[in-house]
Amino acid sequence: MNPRDSGDDSPGATAGSSSAAPAQQHQQQSLEWRFAQVFGERAAGEDVQEVDIISAIEFDKSGDHLATGDRGGRVVLFERTDARDEHANRRELERQDVPITRHPEFRYKTEFQSHEPEFDYLKSLEIEEKINKIKWCQTANNALFLLSTNDKTIKYWKVQEKKVKQVSVMALDTSRTVGDGTTSRASTSTSEPPLPNGGCSKKSDSLNSDLAFPPGGYPSLRLPVVTNQDVNLVARCRRVYAHAHDYHINSISNNSDGETFISADDLRINLWNLEINSQSFNIVDVKPTNMEDLTEVITCAEFHPTHCNTLAYSSSKGSIRLIDLRQSALCDNHSKIFEEHEAPGARSFFTEIIASISDVKFSRDGRYLLSRDYMTLKLWDLNMDSGPVSTFQVHEHLRPRLCDLYENDSIFDKFECCLSGDGLHVATGSYGNLFRVFGSTPGSTEVTTLEASRNPMRRQIANPTRPTRGTLTSMTRGVRRGGENLGVDANGNSLDFSTKLLHLAWHPTENSIACAAANSLYMYYA
Repeated sequence: MNPRDSGDDSPGATAGSSSAAPAQQHQQQSLEWRFAQVFGERAAGEDVQEVDIISAIEFDKSGDHLATGDRGGRVVLFERTDARDEHANRRELERQDVPITRHPEFRYKTEFQSHEPEFDYLKSLEIEEKINKIKWCQTANNALFLLSTNDKTIKYWKVQEKKVKQVSVMALDTSRTVGDGTTSRASTSTSEPPLPNGGCSKKSDSLNSDLAFPPGGYPSLRLPVVTNQDVNLVARCRRVYAHAHDYHINSISNNSDGETFISADDLRINLWNLEINSQSFNIVDVKPTNMEDLTEVITCAEFHPTHCNTLAYSSSKGSIRLIDLRQSALCDNHSKIFEEHEAPGARSFFTEIIASISDVKFSRDGRYLLSRDYMTLKLWDLNMDSGPVSTFQVHEHLRPRLCDLYENDSIFDKFECCLSGDGLHVATGSYGNLFRVFGSTPGSTEVTTLEASRNPMRRQIANPTRPTRGTLTSMTRGVRRGGENLGVDANGNSLDFSTKLLHLAWHPTENSIACAAANSLYMYYA
């Protein structure tokens, strides 16, 4: 990822920086998105079952596998099928200076029922089977491992290929007669009365006289033969991590050490060891002594991709706290806090609601944090906590309709966000099954609006000619981009708030995005 400039805003300072040339190069080449695949596409007018709606999407670290979870508690796995190392063809295309347009292709691999609906009798509370989050774990012995969670219970799954073996039955035709024409039978009966403990008064070294064999044996008797049949994928739950959260689990995250993970609810963050499901350690607790004093809750938590001692969690007040597990066992005190102070006089009834952060993602190199609140995407530099380095407008055109959004509860929708593997682009979802891709390099004006359909560009909006400055100070170099409306009037009347794209994921190494529109999984590449 190219470093963002965080100093002087003058052209001279930008031109003199070492990252100016790469930034301008990437700025000239905007991504052209194309439709790749769709799974579970519904026909026109077909009703969507509630249990089939996708609620979680996650690529594994290699990008060769993709997992989705739905509201019915099922986890569906997809695997990559396209050839990735056709060196001869690649060299030929490079010799001809032809761009390589091959994109990842996936196919259905398997699915399994991860969670079932439950009932908490102590609290008289129904626990939905809906999958909230999925996280891939390290692979071992050609087996896939992943974590899945609903509101209360986390499960550790192992998915492995099993060869189905079949044993052929001994072919013995018992209808054939032997000797005197009677049917042969095996018997171990004896005329002597049995002794206690199953003993016998007479011992014989020979076979019982009732067991007769023909002189030539049985020609139809064959030894059993083991034959391999089809290869089946078997999902087995290795461990269940339960009874550790009083409130709904909103996020789980793997540690880079490969041994631990965290789970977070509204008020607490717990640290688990993958091998131990009987206990967890509470590392963050924001629950006040008196619940009437509660002013903010935890909305998301994420481990740093390379530093096993660092994690970040966001709150409903729009702040992100960075904590260091080496400081103390209970990390109530943060090492850094990232928040943007509101302008004087700009506060309203909806200020705190729209400031609540719904998702947080680290960049692949761990230098930057991407956060999503209801109105914007914000990119933060971990080395600069004075403010975001860039702010991308997503729902600014909906500001006049906040009252309507509050009445129909749409203002509480939790949209996810993602970064490209190279850190040059960010993406998030919106209403009308739309999602938006922004260029994140300094000075980039790239904004692309796509629809989750076979024709993603049919609702494409003209990009602004240049970024507009917001209220951020020049020290933070906050760039506000993409504030234009999404092909609707100023009030957003043509938007359908019932169709929303909440979940999406970016391939870790290539420009490919998987996103969920109701029960359909769409994939695009650039």
